[in-house]
Amino acid sequence: MTVAKMFGNVNPSDPMWAQMLGFTALPHLGGLSGSIITRREVKTWYPSLIKPAWGPPNSAFPVVWMGLYTGMGYASYLVWKELGGFTQDAVVPLGLYGLQLALNWAWTPIFFGAHSIKLALIEIVILTGTVGATMVSWYPISCPATLLMVPYLAWLCLATCLNYCIWRDNPEPKCD
Repeated sequence: MTVAKMFGNVNPSDPMWAQMLGFTALPHLGGLSGSIITRREVKTWYPSLIKPAWGPPNSAFPVVWMGLYTGMGYASYLVWKELGGFTQDAVVPLGLYGLQLALNWAWTPIFFGAHSIKLALIEIVILTGTVGATMVSWYPISCPATLLMVPYLAWLCLATCLNYCIWRDNPEPKCD
């Protein structure tokens, strides 16, 4: 499939082109702000944690998240476009999307910023469920949008397992 068939005839003066770029770029904003916290902690605090041998290397995370954020952003555009914008029909599917995006952006400050591994685990479980609910709400609207979320859900399942193992193997200090 060619790019022209995937995106149609792209005209830079067409507002739909700008909207597609906006929806696709939006998830990256939280990723960029989270990277400020992560960049410092991945060199100091994170190496001190006991992690499972099967965990991905640190260098994989920015590459994976770039692809996931791009996919979810474009998927949200497809749903928005199919529903005719921010209409009454879009409240639940795009509301769930917005909720999962906020939860996604919140995980990094909780885990890396506050060093709250247990709270981050609870948060990522809620996030994963919200992504599943988002996908269920999107399926009748746009199957391609739903399928674009599958890698994200799979990565969240891996990340949830990783968060659990880190929590299990790094008990929080007891307060007397």
